Amino acid sequence: MTATLHPATLRPGDTVALVSPSGPVPAERVEAAVSVLTGWGLAPRVYPHVLARHGYFGGTDDQRLGDLNDALGDPQVRAVLCTRGGYGAQRITDRVDLDAVRRDPKLVMGFSDITALHLALWRGARLATVHGPVAAQFDKGADSPTALGARHALMSGEPVVVAADPAEDTHRVRTTGHAEGTLLGGNLSLLVSTLGTPHLPDLTGAILLVEDVGEYPYRVDRMLTHLRRSGALDQVAGIAVGQFTDCADAWPVTIADVLTDRLLDLGLPVLGGLPIGHGAQHTAVPLGTRAVLDADTGTLTVAPATT
Repeated sequence: MTATLHPATLRPGDTVALVSPSGPVPAERVEAAVSVLTGWGLAPRVYPHVLARHGYFGGTDDQRLGDLNDALGDPQVRAVLCTRGGYGAQRITDRVDLDAVRRDPKLVMGFSDITALHLALWRGARLATVHGPVAAQFDKGADSPTALGARHALMSGEPVVVAADPAEDTHRVRTTGHAEGTLLGGNLSLLVSTLGTPHLPDLTGAILLVEDVGEYPYRVDRMLTHLRRSGALDQVAGIAVGQFTDCADAWPVTIADVLTDRLLDLGLPVLGGLPIGHGAQHTAVPLGTRAVLDADTGTLTVAPATT
């Protein structure tokens, strides 16, 4: 088995790249990200096409890929922060410069559509990454739980401990038990979209993280059923359920009902209510590192992505 690549922990003075591999982002939100990162003592570098727009993309495929590969290949850059999700990362992941990643592993952070990039980097280079806020979300403020959690994941070199929150819609999606394994996954829609592609991760012995936004309960049912029928969940060690935000429709079935129905009969430790995903505030967690899911205590503990 190929060894996991762990980037170095960010330190004051390090250069961090801001790139837009998915959708377009407003200038003021990039400015907010630059302000927060500078306040952390980092040196943000805004890449040429960060503010580009091409339909619903943050620039053409070549522009978005060019910025991403330039950042991955630059020895001065120590982290690549995606400005937003949206849609578009899947269109360029097959051409990501994996040789550059292997030569010089860097921290990569984002979520939502950036799940496609996380999965490609894991399958192609075994790179540990960070499922955390896109840089545009730093407009929540440097002292927001979202920004502080990202700083911890990028700069502390310490594990991340996430506790189930009773205020989350998925909190009652829960079994008992304890599981250990590599934390993989992210956005459910993007994970399902990798079925039949080279970027579907091997989930044998893994803790699977799932979250989503704007998906009606029946759609989540369809996606989880697809994963089950494909066999992708057959050897999973446990499931960490994050935020399923704005996932309601007119039917009298809640998202928690669907997740309970489709996950709890798998006979695995399942822990819902984790503030990871598309909530107003959310917690950054490493991907590709060792995790302990304890459904009895309601915690998910994840080893750092960095060395």
